[in-house]
Amino acid sequence: MSFCSSLSSPHVSVSPSLFSKSKPVVNVSVRASADVPDFLSAAWLESRRKRPFGPRLNFSAEEAVQHQLDALKYNDQPRQDYGIEVMYRFAGFDPFERSTYFGPFFDLGQFERFRRIFHHSTYRVLLGHKERKILSSLFVEENRFKQRVWIRGSRPEEEEIFQFTMVQRVGGSWDGYWLTESLLHDGNAFAGGLAY
Repeated sequence: MSFCSSLSSPHVSVSPSLFSKSKPVVNVSVRASADVPDFLSAAWLESRRKRPFGPRLNFSAEEAVQHQLDALKYNDQPRQDYGIEVMYRFAGFDPFERSTYFGPFFDLGQFERFRRIFHHSTYRVLLGHKERKILSSLFVEENRFKQRVWIRGSRPEEEEIFQFTMVQRVGGSWDGYWLTESLLHDGNAFAGGLAY
C-alpha cells in the first residue's frame, strides 16, 4: 500500500472572507486511513499484538514478580505450561552455564529441564495456585530486589513460601529490564532428590 493510495480524496471547501470581498478563503482537509506506516508489512501490527509475554522495560521489580505469579496461577492458559514459558522468559541466567536459579547448580539451558522442576512436588504449588500473599519486599541494592511470597496451592493443605530475587540489568540488550535471578523455596526443596 503506498502512501498516496492510503489517503482519501481531499475535501476542499471555499468560503468568502468577511473582511475582504476580493479573495475567498480555501480550506483543504485530508484524512489518512493507514494504521501501519508504508515501510512496514501489513501484518506488522498484528504480529506486535501477538508477541510473547515476558519482561518489559516499563515493569518495576514488583510488577515483574506479580506478572510472573499471575502467569503461574493461570499456567495452562492459553496453552499447557504457558506460565512456565513466561517464567523462562523472565529468567536471568545464562543458558550455556549451570545456574543457581532454583538453589543448587542445575543445567537449565533447555526449557524442558526448567519445566520439569516446576512440576516437582516443591514448586508445583505455584502452578494454578489459589491464593498468595506478599510477606516482605526489600531493595537489597539499587538494582537488586527480593520478595518473599506465601502461596496456597490448588491441592488440600498445600502451602509454601518462596523468595524471588530480581536483578535489573545494566548494559547489553537487557539494559534496564528486571529479570529473575533466583526463585528459592524457603525449606530444603530438593531433599528427596530430583531427576531433571
